[in-house]
Order: sequence, then C-alpha cells, then structure tokens
Amino acid sequence: MENPIGNKPIVNEAVIKEIAIHPSVLCADHNILANEIRLVSEAGADYLHIDVMDGSYVPNFGCGTEVIKVAKARSELPLDVHLMIKDPGRHIRFFCDLGARIITIHPDAAADAEGVLAAIKGYGLTPGIALNPDTTIEDVKKLLPFVDHVLAMTVVPGFGGQAFMESTVEKITELGKLANEYGFTLCVDGGISRSNIKKLALCGVTNFVVGSALFGQEDYTCAIKALREAV
Repeated sequence: MENPIGNKPIVNEAVIKEIAIHPSVLCADHNILANEIRLVSEAGADYLHIDVMDGSYVPNFGCGTEVIKVAKARSELPLDVHLMIKDPGRHIRFFCDLGARIITIHPDAAADAEGVLAAIKGYGLTPGIALNPDTTIEDVKKLLPFVDHVLAMTVVPGFGGQAFMESTVEKITELGKLANEYGFTLCVDGGISRSNIKKLALCGVTNFVVGSALFGQEDYTCAIKALREAV
C-alpha cells in the first residue's frame, strides 16, 4: 500500500509488542551496586542483565559471582545471565544454582552448543544464544529450534558504553521474522537509546538491554518510562 504523504512506510503501531527492559549491571556504579540494583528494580525494569566475562573469549573481565549474589539479594527481578566465556558448558549448573533465569551463550565458544542449550533447558531455565555483529544468521540457524532467547549484539561484546552499530539492523530485521517462525524472544544489546529503540521494535525486537541510557540518569523511573514511550 502506497503512503499518500511520502515514501516512508506506513507502520501499524499495534503490531509493536510490549517491550521488556533489561538494565545492564555492567554499566551500574559498582561502588554503590546494591543501591543501583534496588533503584532500577523499583523503577520498573523487567530483568537484570548480567555480563559474565572471562578475559579470554572477550578481552575484559566482568560481573562475577559476587555481583550475581548482590543482584539476587537486592532484587526479585529474574536474572538474565550473558556468558561471554569459553567452554560455557562447564558452568551451567553453577549459574543455575546462583539463580539465573535466562542463560545466553556464544555458540562459537562451545564445542557442543546444542548440548549446552539442552543442559540449560534441562535445569528449567531459558536457553539463549548471542550473535556478535559479525555472526551471520546462517552460522546459528541450526540452533534456532533449541533456543527460547536470541541476543543480537549491536556492539562488539566486552565493554559497555559503545555506540550502536547501524550495520546490524538488517540482520536484526531478519531475526525478527525468524522469531515469529521459531518462537524465541529477540533481544538486542549495545548502544540502545530513545533514538533507536522504536526502529528496533519495528524490526521485531521485544527485549532491550540498556546501559548508559539508564545508569547515570538522575531518575531511573523516568528513564525507563521514556524508553517505553519512545516505542
């Protein structure tokens, strides 16, 4: 159908599902971590996103055991644990016992990614895979029947505060179509802000990891509300 007022496509706003906000604990002020977690939980977040980094799969360390324990103690929100580590299968039971609800792995970091996803599912958790900016859909398509959560990285993983990579939008659009086909939740992580969240929602993204657009703001309730209203 042609748009009578220009070349932009007509968008049915009703197709945008209610979004879920996952504050990235990596971007919180860790000097007052317990308070930061309490504040974002009270502000209306839906999950707590925790990046576990081993300094090997990515060139940084982050969010170890104690951070997860603080998050579990200070919030009732479900924990979304993103394992940026090599051989994640060795640690699934460990993160299950710490209270993870979602566990996302990088398929290229696991010798048997399908087996790791089955183990996550076996513990009653939500299994997920993460796609780096240079990971293609073909690289992971065989795993889509075994996942309930797909995390599309819109920055190179390992560090917070990076700028959103526009080059990832085409892939995210294709993932949005596949999310309907396979039934997984589509989440994005990296440089998410009010300026790009609606565009991504229209691609089929329902879950958003948010770092600097939330942490460091004066009012976390207003910041989360602004993100929802932008969609």
